Amino acid sequence: MKYLLSLLLIASVLAVSAQDENAAGEYKKRVLEHTEIDFLLNYYEQDGENAAVTGGRGTEELTDVSPTIVVAIPLNDDDVLTINANASAYTSASSSNINPFDGKQPADPFVASSGASKSDVWGNVVGSYSHSSDDRNRLWNANLSVSAEFDYTSFGFGAGRTWLFNEKNTELSLNGNVYLDTWSLIYPIELRPDEGGFQEIVPGYDPSFNEHSSKGRNSYSAGIGLSQILSSRMTGYVSADFILQDGLLATPFHRIYFADKEDYFYENFHLADDIEQLPDSRFKIALGARLNYFVNHRVTLRTFYRYYTDDWGITSHTASIEIPVKITDKFTVYPSYRFYNQTAADYFAPYNEHLSTEEFYTSDYDLSEFSANNYGFGVSYTDVFTKGHIWKLGLKSIDLKYHKYDRNSAFSASMFSFGVKFVVD
Repeated sequence: MKYLLSLLLIASVLAVSAQDENAAGEYKKRVLEHTEIDFLLNYYEQDGENAAVTGGRGTEELTDVSPTIVVAIPLNDDDVLTINANASAYTSASSSNINPFDGKQPADPFVASSGASKSDVWGNVVGSYSHSSDDRNRLWNANLSVSAEFDYTSFGFGAGRTWLFNEKNTELSLNGNVYLDTWSLIYPIELRPDEGGFQEIVPGYDPSFNEHSSKGRNSYSAGIGLSQILSSRMTGYVSADFILQDGLLATPFHRIYFADKEDYFYENFHLADDIEQLPDSRFKIALGARLNYFVNHRVTLRTFYRYYTDDWGITSHTASIEIPVKITDKFTVYPSYRFYNQTAADYFAPYNEHLSTEEFYTSDYDLSEFSANNYGFGVSYTDVFTKGHIWKLGLKSIDLKYHKYDRNSAFSASMFSFGVKFVVD
């Protein structure tokens, strides 16, 4: 008993000593020293000629403004809570043509309608919590998310685990996420049973359309990543991601036109024969690799490659390079280029080329065969000492980016991004 009491006394003294040392910051550095706040703003615009809402033929003009705020809060030495709130306000010419018959001008797939679906706001909030071990060699995190738009709501949750070993030269990570989505079943105006009238005013028009029986779509993902410091100048990373989706994977307001059916028009608008029909499951695999090489203290090469395949018949290849060039200690420019190529899904056909005997069909050009080039340029300002202040906020970084995206299918897009990070003193 005397020896046990002595051991307990020694253990208590050591525990108190360790706490005092940790409190003094001698042995354990905080994962995040101060609360950090990111303000981000993206402006996106696109145009094209193959809108899925109008069966693969029609305007794809869209503009989107997306503000985001990310707040990372250190709860103690080891734990960090991060809140990410994002809104996206867009105006879409193609989705406006869910109901093109607004009465103000003749309906046309290449002309935007002024209907209620021409614009909307998408909102998303993600909360994540991370915990690091005392030696900083193990990390786990968990997240919850919710998002909503005019035609769906989504709830998600996930978790991840990270291990560092080999004197922190090697990092292994695992993650998993689940997203549970619910559609609002919005159909093209001429197919809505409660609207009626089109079969009466367009003689012979009798679409083969059945409403969807399900409103749910679930997505389950799992990923593994391994990074390694290969030399004093080179780091590498490989990853594998697996995604399973089930439920309503077709979009209810994407029109389909059949080549073996007679065409019916109202004003200048082709009335739908049916809506997009796709399998109720999809399995995706993505394999990626990164290789970063530090040329010198000014120039870095960042390269990336990804191979993707799924059971809908799509395979794709992505290759990109980014070259950050440090102009001064605080300013960096980074030109970038990305190439993308994919094959078409088994169920894709262009406007008015599907047959009514097919089980599945889509004219969404995101599922077509295409190649794309993305050119980017960015400028970054970084001050780790946060000498600049706005009230009690220390300015840590400012980022400006521009991307130009072009497909070989008459589709193009541009995106401007602005971000600023503050540290709360």
